[in-house]
Amino acid sequence: TKMNSVIILVLFCMMRSSSSLNLFPRLSNGLFKSGENAESLKRNILELSRKVNRGLTETAEDRENMQKLFGKLEAKNLKNNTLTNPALNGVWLLEYTTSDSILGRGSSSSKVGPIYQTINTINLTAENSETVNYFGLLNVPRKVSATLRVMSPSKVAVQFQRFTIGPISFQAPASFKGELDVTYLDEDLRLSRGDKGNIFVLTKFKDL
Repeated sequence: TKMNSVIILVLFCMMRSSSSLNLFPRLSNGLFKSGENAESLKRNILELSRKVNRGLTETAEDRENMQKLFGKLEAKNLKNNTLTNPALNGVWLLEYTTSDSILGRGSSSSKVGPIYQTINTINLTAENSETVNYFGLLNVPRKVSATLRVMSPSKVAVQFQRFTIGPISFQAPASFKGELDVTYLDEDLRLSRGDKGNIFVLTKFKDL
């Protein structure tokens, strides 16, 4: 009948209209997306690192978010033989860490400027360098050198060898040692985990 034809036409128009308005907004907003790619994870990690001043001003929520992003990017590292990757050799800039001692949290001195880590897998050596301000009066360069021993395709044992503070240099105690696991590595970003549970985000500053 004519009335039935009108009803069918109205229903058809309603269906077309509702589809254009998106009856399932969650799907279009990416709730069920397959996953973030490495580049977007890297970008989010670095944005958060710089927002929280290497971790010094982070909140509990910031740390939780970083831990999640960190784990997601680690999962993108399908090959775990990071120590044989030539990209590991070079000077790296610390962007973020949970280590209180490296951040200088609770210390009378403060870190000023960049914190660098140099890694050489050919000679199995490493060096951390920074500038520290003492009592708000004096900036003093400080560095520590170390030797590395391979423990696995991604992990090294670190034996600290020598500390240098300004013009003064002295041997590190034999007890000053640790481990470092390189859990993600590409040409410009590195993630690492220490033996005390700390995490580290670094970007490549320059090649050796």
